Amino acid sequence: MSRFDDHFTPESEAPQARRAAATLRAKNSKDDEALDSRFDDIDVDDDQESAFLRGQKRVPVRRSPLPKKTANRLKKFLIVGGIAAGVVVAGAMFYRYGTTSWRFRIDSGEQIEIKGLRNVTRTQAMEIMGGDIGRNIFFVPLSDRKKQLEQIPWVESATVMRLLPNTLRVDVRERVPVAFVRIGSKVWLMDANGVLLEMPPKSAGMKYSFPVIVGAGDSEPLSVRSARMKIFNSLMQSFDSEGSRRSRDVSEVDLSDPEDVKVTVDDPQGAVLI
Repeated sequence: MSRFDDHFTPESEAPQARRAAATLRAKNSKDDEALDSRFDDIDVDDDQESAFLRGQKRVPVRRSPLPKKTANRLKKFLIVGGIAAGVVVAGAMFYRYGTTSWRFRIDSGEQIEIKGLRNVTRTQAMEIMGGDIGRNIFFVPLSDRKKQLEQIPWVESATVMRLLPNTLRVDVRERVPVAFVRIGSKVWLMDANGVLLEMPPKSAGMKYSFPVIVGAGDSEPLSVRSARMKIFNSLMQSFDSEGSRRSRDVSEVDLSDPEDVKVTVDDPQGAVLI
């Protein structure tokens, strides 16, 4: 009897087996084509497909804890603060250098310049300014020295300034006398504001030709003498009106009584009382 199993196919049945196998392969092929055509009907968008296929990557963003406007203000504040700090440090360094360096020390009286002296002597001015010799120029109290110089009767105003590195300059404006004043047995000079001035020393070489005022005393307050001098100044202007210059002929003015002023005028024939 012939044996038939998976490993043997009789020759008489071989063609039938081959035809069955071919039919089976054709059927499977059609099934696969139908299945593929069903999948082809599904229209999948590439973007959607990519969304399903890969997850979107999130990029972390670092945000400032302060609002942008506040951050800008803070930045400006820090810049200004840095500049201010630099200025303060530079100022402190300059101050330290200026107050300790020998370059700014007044070593002698030659470094004290005094201008405008005519009736005031340099000795009088140096009695006030000489105390600053050996002192740092930045430690000289200029306003105090100005006030002290203006206490000298002949000094109407004074200016004191620093000339770096180590020189003091003093500009003096002296009073201008306009009349002689007889007080007791002594003769003084007086300016237009009623300030009494001592006669300058003969070495000064100053010569004056003024009327003599009678009736003013050294015990009077300055306000009283100033009022008398206003009368005197007005009187001299009236003599010089229209360019006559007759005030040069006035030799004496008695202001004892402001309501009855007496004027003595020089005349070739003798003094004339007006």
